[in-house]
Amino acid sequence: MDGSCGRSEHALFDAAPATRQVRTNRRQLVGRGVLGGAAVITGISLLGARGLSAGAAPSESQDQKIFNFALLLEYIQAGFYSEAVDHGRLRGEVREFAEIVSEHEREHVKYLQRALGPRARERPALSFGDATQDQRKFLAAGVLLENTGVAAYNGQAANLTKKALAAAAEIVSVEGRHAAWVSDLAGQDPAPRAADPGVSASNVVSTLRRTGFLKAT
Repeated sequence: MDGSCGRSEHALFDAAPATRQVRTNRRQLVGRGVLGGAAVITGISLLGARGLSAGAAPSESQDQKIFNFALLLEYIQAGFYSEAVDHGRLRGEVREFAEIVSEHEREHVKYLQRALGPRARERPALSFGDATQDQRKFLAAGVLLENTGVAAYNGQAANLTKKALAAAAEIVSVEGRHAAWVSDLAGQDPAPRAADPGVSASNVVSTLRRTGFLKAT
């Protein structure tokens, strides 16, 4: 990261050339990560889903539930970032972040849809209000969405079969990079802990509902 936590909004828009170079390098790093994070997947899996049994052994049917819940979060993230880009209210590196991550999340949606085939869930009804039009609110929502996703991945670490885990490995590390980048942009520590605790699928749904973004699951 470029060590810019806590920088002012003015500094965000008027970065010095050296800082812009660091940001360009970060953009390249994150861009190369999409569908390419298998090397750091060990111990991480995709989001859990309602209907999973606590302590149940991994199975193909459970894989489908987990992948479909992952798809739910990817729908929300893809819709959020795409709408923010379309509104055109973001500036500087924040807009750059939204453009890159929007592309990533759409690829994640397509990836999971292909993996699930006809069993893939439909896109839910979503409403983002002014969170996609106000830069400060956009950053707060981005931090919440990305960190909720990472915590949810950790919460289901043991629930996928090896085959499904291998298939999912290509997208998981990218979500962690998104979380670090948006946290930095929001002036927060991009890596506040040595390890992140996991959360249950029900807690993830509750968090998403509290945002008001998710109207139906």
